[in-house]
Amino acid sequence: MKVKAAILEELNKPLKIEVVELDNPKDNEVLVKMVATGVCHSDIHCIKGDLITPPPVVLGHEGAGIVEKVGSSVTTVQPGDRVILTVAPYCGKCPACLMGVPTSCENYPQTAMLMGSMPDGTKRLKRKNGEELSHFMAQSSFAEYAVVDESAAIKVRGDAPLDVVCLLGCGASTGIGAVINRAKVKAGSSVAVYGCGGVGLAVIMAAKLVGARQIIAVDMLAKKLKFASELGATDLVNTSKDDPVAKIAELSAGGVDYAFEAIGSTTAMTQAVHSVYSRPGGMAVILGLAPIGATFSIEAWRFLREVTITGCTVGSIRPQIDIPHYIDLFMSGRLPLDKLISAHYPLAQINKAIKDTIDGKIMRGVITF
Repeated sequence: MKVKAAILEELNKPLKIEVVELDNPKDNEVLVKMVATGVCHSDIHCIKGDLITPPPVVLGHEGAGIVEKVGSSVTTVQPGDRVILTVAPYCGKCPACLMGVPTSCENYPQTAMLMGSMPDGTKRLKRKNGEELSHFMAQSSFAEYAVVDESAAIKVRGDAPLDVVCLLGCGASTGIGAVINRAKVKAGSSVAVYGCGGVGLAVIMAAKLVGARQIIAVDMLAKKLKFASELGATDLVNTSKDDPVAKIAELSAGGVDYAFEAIGSTTAMTQAVHSVYSRPGGMAVILGLAPIGATFSIEAWRFLREVTITGCTVGSIRPQIDIPHYIDLFMSGRLPLDKLISAHYPLAQINKAIKDTIDGKIMRGVITF
């Protein structure tokens, strides 16, 4: 079928809107008519080349829409269902899936999702001349329709606004799940959040939800720190004025119980680890996507304090369970996802949405169809 899509032709160039061909879903796949999709920094990482997905590629990976067609073996959704498209498709059969960690699926690894194909290694998108187009995170939701693996289409309640809950496809779930699933932040604890973009703000929101007594937001932009204070941050650290490790130590009487890095900067990762050293059993959670090959180092003796340094992929969520739960929390007023969204754009303004995100003018932008 013919659909309009936003294509990254070359790194660091504006996306091009074209009419492309999208194949029908295979037996285990779902065709979704898009309603909305968030603009996430992971898309921007791909544009800049920090993530290696071979162009030309149709970006977008925080989609939500309505199921239009299903493959013959699909059982979890049917035409007419409203769905969130998660970036974490999973096989349900490998050891990781069976242990309840589908975001670490061994058959549908997240690294493979960045290589431009569907989980089976093939592609569904092509130009009129037959040239294949890469998929982004097996979704490519900067388009009017998307074909995804059944496990990536999460059925949601009918009254949830898709132009808000689409953020749970990636960024919001990453931040919320990092707090609840990975770190298991305890009520009354102290938290530092490095980076107040979409993921970092979701961390702040979730930390407030679980009862953290102190939430220190760290960023170099005053506007983002203002967003953070509106969502629950108790203290603000502007890195353009203060050393964040020293300032966090001052604000928290030595250091915090949990530090979350949500930028993709190895400098911030190192600082996050240093922010928990003074707390025996402190934990640093790395959420940001650093450029391929980037490294950071710490002094080995610091581990005598029994600190934990851990990664977290898509919030370590169980998509079929956690995404509907997060929506229930939003609909009950306990998780204000709508406050993350600053602006809506049509697909034709995709490049403006991306520029506004890079410039820090908005918290989160959403493309609506």
